[in-house]
Amino acid sequence: MQKIRPFLWFDGNAEEAMKFYVSIFKKKSKIISIQRQGKNGPVFGGTFQLLGQEFYVLNGGPQFKFNESISFFVNCDTQKEVDTLWAKLCEGGSPSRCGWLKDKFGLSWQIIPSILGKYLGDKDPVKANRVMNAMLKMDKIDIKALKVAYNAK
Repeated sequence: MQKIRPFLWFDGNAEEAMKFYVSIFKKKSKIISIQRQGKNGPVFGGTFQLLGQEFYVLNGGPQFKFNESISFFVNCDTQKEVDTLWAKLCEGGSPSRCGWLKDKFGLSWQIIPSILGKYLGDKDPVKANRVMNAMLKMDKIDIKALKVAYNAK
């Protein structure tokens, strides 16, 4: 059992959210449990797994909303992975800057190619700065544009 698990508070749509996330991150992802109020009553909570990471959900009501102070950072290996996750998570949500987006439930995500960390951490501050400046102009991260900035003379 994981010692630390994210706990997500929803306003009546926790089951829909679990199904949505599991449909996007298919590998090692599943709904583990759904707790209902009574045998056929409404869902009040549940657990699910994305890529092996377990989450709790609660239909706690409208008192609390998600905000950007908490986000899920997703390392992506390819542009195809960035494009796919971006499109699916933005559906019904809203894109933001520098790889950030909010999904249709208001949860913030960062869809980031792993190469970005390598480029930003380069020992050559000029290269790293060019990549940073390129990224700051992007919503969805474009690996090809990052490489162009990194390799510019």
